[in-house]
Amino acid sequence: MPLHVRLIFAGVVSSAVLGPAAAIGQEPASPAPCAADAAYRQFDFWVGEWDVFTPEGERAGTNRIEKLLRGCLLLESWTGAQGGEGKSINYYDPVRKRWVQTWVDGQGGIIAAEGELEDGTMRFEGEHLYPDGRREAYRMTFTPRADGSVRQFIEQSTDGGATWSVWFDGTYVRKHD
Repeated sequence: MPLHVRLIFAGVVSSAVLGPAAAIGQEPASPAPCAADAAYRQFDFWVGEWDVFTPEGERAGTNRIEKLLRGCLLLESWTGAQGGEGKSINYYDPVRKRWVQTWVDGQGGIIAAEGELEDGTMRFEGEHLYPDGRREAYRMTFTPRADGSVRQFIEQSTDGGATWSVWFDGTYVRKHD
């Protein structure tokens, strides 16, 4: 095989194996940049497979929180005891030094919130956007407990934050293999 054919073949193979960056001579991305910064691990206490219970001890649902994209993203997959479903993406924004959560449920509801870890509790504030156009103020906390469980507490306001009502209060208990 002539040299120029071998070089072209090698370029095509390296592009397919190493990806576009190698094909155009760029350096590969640094290994696990999110794993190197402790801020990206602040919400790791929520990662895992969970059974979720109401304050009365009734099962509210199950939740799986996965760490993806080399530690840069948390993906939530919720299934309610009554069959409702939802997913959220959660990530740390290093420019604003804030956590961002975007939730979408199977009914078309969206929650857009951001927050930070404060005194060991992850605190979010944002807006619940309903398919009918309603918008309600929203705040939520995740608090890890000494027994390994996590409490998620959500409140909403229909009057711009003057008054708040409990929307969800759940305790996450790790599933056992």
